[in-house]
Amino acid sequence: MRVVVQRSGAASVEINGDMVGSIESGLTLLVGFTHDDTEEDVRWMADKVAGLRVFEDAEGKMNLSVSDVGGSILSVSQFTLYGDCRKGRRPNFMAAARPEQAERLYEAFNERLRGLGLTVETGRFGAMMNVSLVNSGPVTLLLDSKA
Repeated sequence: MRVVVQRSGAASVEINGDMVGSIESGLTLLVGFTHDDTEEDVRWMADKVAGLRVFEDAEGKMNLSVSDVGGSILSVSQFTLYGDCRKGRRPNFMAAARPEQAERLYEAFNERLRGLGLTVETGRFGAMMNVSLVNSGPVTLLLDSKA
């Protein structure tokens, strides 16, 4: 499981001109799954994201989590995180989980975050989405449950 974490001043997802999810400050997550990901990966990743101290405290140090600052999460499924570009010019997506597996894990991930007390907005799994983001900092991190 891979997640690109971006500290956000604001973020939103549109599908066919309709706003389907938006947050003010918090974290924007681009979320991808591979074939051998399990519920354990989902739990580990949700707990890691919820506890990441990437928001500044009164002294300007990244010492606070998204819940500490009252932030929200915008979670967007993105199978392209498993694109392999080593050969040729067209990415190979064979490492991405099949849609039925990925959707189940994606929903479990979002529910785990909600269970940790976080407000979670989402895009729509499998849809063509336009994601808008104000990356605050900028702060962008790549998390991998297998690393």
